[in-house]
Amino acid sequence: MPDDTPGELTELRARMAAFINDEVIPAEKVLGGRTPEARATLAALQERAKKLDLWILGHPAELGGKGLPLYDFALVNEIIGRSEYGQLAVGTYTMQDSIMLDLYASRAQRERWLKPLVNAEISPSVGLTEPEVAGSDPTRIATTAVLDGDEWVINGHKWFTTGASRAAFTTVFARTDEDAANPHAAVSAIIVPAGTPGLEISRVLETMGDTEGDHCELRLTDVRVPADHLLGERGKGFTIAQRRLGPGRIFHCMRWLGQAQRAFELMVERANTRYAHGSLLAEKGEIRRYVAESAAEIQAARLMTLDAARRYDQDGQARLEISMVKFWGAQVLHNVVDRAIQVHGALGVTADTPLEAMYRRARYARIYDGPDEVHRMVVARKLLADVSRAPWAGLPA
Repeated sequence: MPDDTPGELTELRARMAAFINDEVIPAEKVLGGRTPEARATLAALQERAKKLDLWILGHPAELGGKGLPLYDFALVNEIIGRSEYGQLAVGTYTMQDSIMLDLYASRAQRERWLKPLVNAEISPSVGLTEPEVAGSDPTRIATTAVLDGDEWVINGHKWFTTGASRAAFTTVFARTDEDAANPHAAVSAIIVPAGTPGLEISRVLETMGDTEGDHCELRLTDVRVPADHLLGERGKGFTIAQRRLGPGRIFHCMRWLGQAQRAFELMVERANTRYAHGSLLAEKGEIRRYVAESAAEIQAARLMTLDAARRYDQDGQARLEISMVKFWGAQVLHNVVDRAIQVHGALGVTADTPLEAMYRRARYARIYDGPDEVHRMVVARKLLADVSRAPWAGLPA
């Protein structure tokens, strides 16, 4: 914890830790199934979070949330992230989309979508990625939307549209201006309600052995929605996506901290109790190296995440800091979970611990919301053009 952390934030973190560790984590086995019991358990946890005043902490106060600045929320969200289900239990799962709608939605869109979204009455999804083109290059989006009178007619193919099978709406990013001089001005964002004729969920993707995920493949065939379902301005889809993805990447890094910390604790516990080859694992040099390197990497990722959140609170962008922590945080999560599995041996690859599921999610982390290679490219390009933009620039030499 930073030395100047306010007492009320310290107290909030303690209450959140008690809720996640004592109530959410013990319920993970039940929450992992798509059953009535899982839904009832989640609903009960959400009601409990509301009673404990832990509900929608990061959402803007004017929308009914607690309005925590991103920096403060980072310190809380690393605790929420200890459980895969933490953000669902405390209502922060929808923050990326809530931020996007809060910035760009019309009054009617706010009433229909934003208010129930913040209250966890509905869930969203976003259609960006397409199987035929590189998802890391949004200028390649092939889905089209043509204005026909007072309706948009959308045709295209999306996948990894997470949550579409249970979402009330999907924000579809489509090409609306083929003749735009700037390729970043060719795409717009359009809200497509669930159940709209022509919107088909063709399958839920099986990913890395997970047959119950929610990464959906969509087909859009002559999908018609009213012209006023355009989100923000025409041709501003790239800007809208970035304003959603920027803080979203920080949210991911916050959660990854919680996952890495939990994996670290499991590794330490195992090392201190497992006896082999004449001593506890904790007494062996290689295992001590795992512990030391993991601790250093987690702390570095934590400080970088907090710095990115602080900068975002200042300028609403923090592009360099976000790209840096996105690829570093993803790699740290992967490294720490991998070492924890190694220390657990055969036990680590079973579902008897959360580590094997953490490992699968850690591998995703290096791809979604921009692959590591793209974020490294962004950082290098910015610094090669202007080294004074380095995070330590301006410090005494």
